[in-house]
Amino acid sequence: MTRHFLRDDDLTPAEQREVLTLALAMRHDRFMHRPFEGPQAVAVIFDKHSTRTRVSFSAGIAELGGYPLVIDAASSQMGRGESISDTAKVLERMVSAVVWRTFGHDRIEEMAAHSSVPVVNALTDSFHPCQILADFAAIADERGGVGALSGLDFAYIGDGANNMAQSYLLGGATAGMHVRIGTPEGYLPDAEVIARATEIAAQTGGSITITHEHDEAVHAADVIATDTWVSMGDEGEKTAREQAFLAFQVNDTSLQLAAPGAQVIHCLPAYRGKEISASAIDGDQSIVWLEAEYRLHAQKALLTWLVEQ
Repeated sequence: MTRHFLRDDDLTPAEQREVLTLALAMRHDRFMHRPFEGPQAVAVIFDKHSTRTRVSFSAGIAELGGYPLVIDAASSQMGRGESISDTAKVLERMVSAVVWRTFGHDRIEEMAAHSSVPVVNALTDSFHPCQILADFAAIADERGGVGALSGLDFAYIGDGANNMAQSYLLGGATAGMHVRIGTPEGYLPDAEVIARATEIAAQTGGSITITHEHDEAVHAADVIATDTWVSMGDEGEKTAREQAFLAFQVNDTSLQLAAPGAQVIHCLPAYRGKEISASAIDGDQSIVWLEAEYRLHAQKALLTWLVEQ
């Protein structure tokens, strides 16, 4: 049966550990696996702007021996109304996998439902699971291995309703972390996601906490994460959002409340002076640039793992 990666809980805890372990190994030997030798093509489709996703998947597919077929959806027949199901039926006959950065999560679910090759979520409005794999791989690299993830206190500060918060809930629970989301009133994650993350955490020894207090979220945290306050599509709410999130900036106060040596991560792009201070993102406790690098290694590991199932 074809395996897809559409949301973080598409991997079991054991499978997540396998992918992350492979990602760490691939950082040290970038050409250890060549599953797309030929080269076989992998479709990488973009409905949204991208820097890290575009570069990491393009470079990664090439390093795996394949050909990254980068498609701007707006200039394809999809942009003129061709159905997702018809597109999937065409692509599966020509490429070995499909990577898609799109809007509604229902779109990528429909692609996967009609595809006999693996479909990977490179970002939807609901989830960003490839970013979470990169984040956790970077944390594991800094802490001595994937086994160090279980039991970590992980704080995410900012927009609790966005795709990063929801993926941290599912991915963190899968890793056995104690995930705390600090967000203002009115910006809660989807209830189904909270319930699913709580269910997973009960099995892995993790836990889920949602709080409207910055200090409660970051207290004794081993890792502090944040994301832009204004995600793609939310530009019309910029002023209101910046006011709502003023008390949820990651800064020196956050680090003083966190555990000694706490790591700071941010999926980028970052807006210094908004969701994160310059001192936090550019300071000694930041692993943001290692995190960005791990987009390459984690996605290569994921693609390798998927096509070998």
